[in-house]
Amino acid sequence: MSDRDTGSSFAIGFVIGAVVGVAVGFLYAPKAGKETRALLKEKAGEVREKAGEVTEKVKETAIEAGRKVRERLGHKEAES
Repeated sequence: MSDRDTGSSFAIGFVIGAVVGVAVGFLYAPKAGKETRALLKEKAGEVREKAGEVTEKVKETAIEAGRKVRERLGHKEAES
């Protein structure tokens, strides 16, 4: 189960890193402030959507892992 935790942590860290990288890139881009703010707003929406997808995937993985653990525990109790 710790392998899944590491994968989930990596995905969350990756998304956060991408957000910071995109924001810094836009702030240093040679564009007008109004354009930059509009672009940041658009990209923030995209990142929010991706973060929601990652969150949903992590939830699904956690639910599935919990189901498997309960299944194994139930199976072992039945053997005893």
